[in-house]
Amino acid sequence: MSTRRQLISFLALAAAVQGAALAAETQPRANKVPMEKCYGISLAGQNDCAAGPGTSCAGTSKTDYQGNAWKKVPAGTCVSTKTPKGHGSLTPLKA
Repeated sequence: MSTRRQLISFLALAAAVQGAALAAETQPRANKVPMEKCYGISLAGQNDCAAGPGTSCAGTSKTDYQGNAWKKVPAGTCVSTKTPKGHGSLTPLKA
């Protein structure tokens, strides 16, 4: 009897995994908002990537609003984003 229960459990799990995979594939792509890199707006350790020499990638910026660290934002919102050091930039800012 335990072999039968194991088989039923396995089949139920396999069906659930397949259903989840199908649901993920059928999500409409139209809901995705275009994004752009915005430099100089992330807080220390909260950048998405590229934080200059001595850092590797995401979460490695050393200071708030570091000019060479970027964060992804909805397209068209970067340059209007205000920080205590000025506005966001589509290109790296000098320190």
